[in-house]
Amino acid sequence: MSKRFQFMNSFLFKSLILLALALPAQLLGQSADLNLLHDQILRERIEAHTHFVAHDLLEGRDTPSRGQDVAAIYIASHLHQMGLKSFSDSLPDPNRLLESYFQKVPLQNVIPADEGMLSIGGEEFFSPENFLQLSGGNVDIKAKMVYVNYGSEADFEGTKVKDKIVLARGGNEKASGVREMFIEGRDKARRAEEAGAKALVEFYNSPQTSWSMLQFYLNTPRMTVDEGQGQSTFPRFWVEDVGNRKRDNWSGHKKEVSIRTQGAVSESLGAQNVIAYLEGTDPVLKDEYIVLSAHYDHVGIGVPDADGDSIYNGTRDNAIGTVTLLEAARVLSTSGSKRSIIFAFFCGEEKGLLGSEYFVSNPPVPLRQMAFCLNSDNAGYNDTTKATVIGLERTSAENIIREATAELGLEAIVDPVPRQNLFDRSDQVNFARKGVPAVMYSMGLTSFDEEIMKYYHRPSDNPGSVDYDYLLRFTKAYVLTAMRLANTSEAIEWRENDRYFEASRRLYGL
Repeated sequence: MSKRFQFMNSFLFKSLILLALALPAQLLGQSADLNLLHDQILRERIEAHTHFVAHDLLEGRDTPSRGQDVAAIYIASHLHQMGLKSFSDSLPDPNRLLESYFQKVPLQNVIPADEGMLSIGGEEFFSPENFLQLSGGNVDIKAKMVYVNYGSEADFEGTKVKDKIVLARGGNEKASGVREMFIEGRDKARRAEEAGAKALVEFYNSPQTSWSMLQFYLNTPRMTVDEGQGQSTFPRFWVEDVGNRKRDNWSGHKKEVSIRTQGAVSESLGAQNVIAYLEGTDPVLKDEYIVLSAHYDHVGIGVPDADGDSIYNGTRDNAIGTVTLLEAARVLSTSGSKRSIIFAFFCGEEKGLLGSEYFVSNPPVPLRQMAFCLNSDNAGYNDTTKATVIGLERTSAENIIREATAELGLEAIVDPVPRQNLFDRSDQVNFARKGVPAVMYSMGLTSFDEEIMKYYHRPSDNPGSVDYDYLLRFTKAYVLTAMRLANTSEAIEWRENDRYFEASRRLYGL
């Protein structure tokens, strides 16, 4: 070998070494992350998890049900195997080790009143034609009314409501959708009860949901968080008020109101969230928590299809979300992360986001320590080149999510069907209402087309009907996104123009 060749070879070798050393540590870390994912996340494991969680023997994982209990034990067994910690300080029964991962969720099955009448200044309304009862059981009340506009804390200040029936506008100045009205009304009811009022009547006029639809959903048996533990037993009602006619007629007056309902029945039930956590490695960032979540329930057994199948297996919604979260827990329990992580598997999502509602009202750590919620939930998929992230553009985590998803060959896209109001229909909204930045990470959905509706809440949503090559890539994308969020030192915030921005400032004391 010539000296010239030896010199060139040596120079080339040294140059390559220097080039490698010059590569940003971040890029080397990204490569290590991908290698870890490819080594640890296997198609066979995803198939096995999915086929178990969506198996016929679990009978659709209704809340509550034996099938859901089996799913909860299955999830807890894997969390324990991974060495993840529970928030339970002690377990009374050593034979029930896995239940240390359970957060018991008290529920109530409510059968609404079969007869009701509300009178304001002699004008009468009958249930369910133009007024509905939301809470409080059978009542027989008569009192003077007091109007409090939207019923905010400021509206209640200085207003004498003791022993009166409070009338208020539905929702608030920024939100008038039916779900916002329903949730905001709970806070108004609490304020009214604490101030000594006898009941709350809200004017319902949301253009998004007709009164006939409300009758269908609210005047039939429904499940709620147990009013004796999670909510108030305070009587609360909605009055139909299209065009604000009634509100304008009654605001500022002090007419007498009488309310009478009968036939209401409630039954106490119970289910469980499954919760575990991983302590962070950074001495400062470990006091912040990334919440990785998914609901593991579905809708149970229902109307048979043409083939006689009556089990609604819920593979897409949301066995797959459950599996992505299990895989995230397994990978992160191996790799560790700078921030601490809570892995939260929620019950009761299909009953009205009940598990996550109870979780944020009874958090295992203060909500102000929760930096972000990455919720994995699905309706189905019709584009295997994408991951649909509902709320993607609403927080400063957007670039992290886009880049991590792209590294697995998928494009992260924003909500393609905003009229479906998907953000408010899954568990992340309960975090958002408290101010915690949150998004919903979903399979590639570009529209609610025939491909989606063929499986959505149908018996055909079986574990053998999905593309596991796509699910492998999708799961890796979710896990990589979770890893990047858990390891960034950047604060994650709502965009300043977002409706949850002010709630976030209050939560974090900004």
